[in-house]
Amino acid sequence: MLLDRRIGSHTKTSGGLAKAALPYVDAAGSETLQVYVSNSRGWALPPGDPKQDVLFRDGIGERELPAYIHASLLVNLGSPTELTVERSIAALEHALRRGKAIGATAVVYHAGSSVDEAHAEKAMHQLHEQLLPLLETAAAEGLPKLLVEPSAGGGRSLASKVQDLAAYLAAVDGHPWLGVCFDTCHAWAAGHDLATPGGMTETLDALVTAAGPGRLQLIHANDSKDACGSTRDRHETIGKGTIGAAPFAELFTHPATAGVPIIVETPSVEHEGHAADIALLKGLRDA
Repeated sequence: MLLDRRIGSHTKTSGGLAKAALPYVDAAGSETLQVYVSNSRGWALPPGDPKQDVLFRDGIGERELPAYIHASLLVNLGSPTELTVERSIAALEHALRRGKAIGATAVVYHAGSSVDEAHAEKAMHQLHEQLLPLLETAAAEGLPKLLVEPSAGGGRSLASKVQDLAAYLAAVDGHPWLGVCFDTCHAWAAGHDLATPGGMTETLDALVTAAGPGRLQLIHANDSKDACGSTRDRHETIGKGTIGAAPFAELFTHPATAGVPIIVETPSVEHEGHAADIALLKGLRDA
């Protein structure tokens, strides 16, 4: 399956990684997928089921689906709390090793926050001291890559505007094992006006300038329930939120998105909601 800008969704795994995820991707029409391999809001690091791992790895191989892992939402490498930083590194390493076991391409994590202004400089030093060794290990052992996802803003974020990626990447010496995941809802919430004609193009241009060519390796396509600059991370169905569908058509024409998979994280109780979003985006892509 040779596709440019593959489109899929975050996919459920409850009941068994392969048992739940593979029927979900088939029903939703996914060309790629993203999963959690641990509780999204917890620190527990489950070992996984080896049989399900093999079935999942074989299943995505047969379908030629690139798979991504989203690390725990608690991960914060900029935290002033030492235990939180230790747990964050452990969670990322766990996700990377689980990623290798299930055939994932990369692990996405949120950029994090220094929490208070007084800790901001030390937070970037922490990033260098804690993340760089993990990137070195991942590269040496052939683990999946890590992808930093800028936040929706607020709370002394280490990266929310795409321009912030320049300093974030510099903190880890521009290590090649760290890529970028661009979330449209986060960018909108952080103040990038994607809805104005040319706004998506301008934002992606700025991302490439800050991070460098080829650093964008995954896109989260989400509409928003809130206004631009709200700093609120509340996803909405594509075309039914404040961003609207038109900017996503613009996204597909930008050269930086060529070959970059796109994951929908919109509200959906079952696969039908994601199937509709995926179909809409495929229509914009293939128009």
